[in-house]
Amino acid sequence: MTLSILPERLAVAQLPPGSGLPDWLDWTDPLVGATRTGEELSILCREERVPDGVKAERGWRAFRVEGVVDFSLFGILARIAVPLAQAHLPIFAISTYNTDYVLVRADDLDKAADVLALTCTVKR
Repeated sequence: MTLSILPERLAVAQLPPGSGLPDWLDWTDPLVGATRTGEELSILCREERVPDGVKAERGWRAFRVEGVVDFSLFGILARIAVPLAQAHLPIFAISTYNTDYVLVRADDLDKAADVLALTCTVKR
């Protein structure tokens, strides 16, 4: 499995459940996500897009699983999550139709890349 590291610093913001999509969200950015539940609207976007005063966890970096991940495949996220958990590195995972992304704290990026390089090809 090959992983590439996205250059952007990301943030995960939390808005009230009845909120519309914020005007500071830019859908042309390389990685953007919005998930609504009955409890919240979560936004994943470039860190600098999130205004001060918005509840957010900032300082994330993303590993992207290269290629298209077929829905019939299993264990893809586990191959990434388990070694990172064993190294005591927290993650935030997000999947699209085509592939998976695993976010780690920016301060942990080098350590995470070293851990993942033991079992994957990591493009730095």
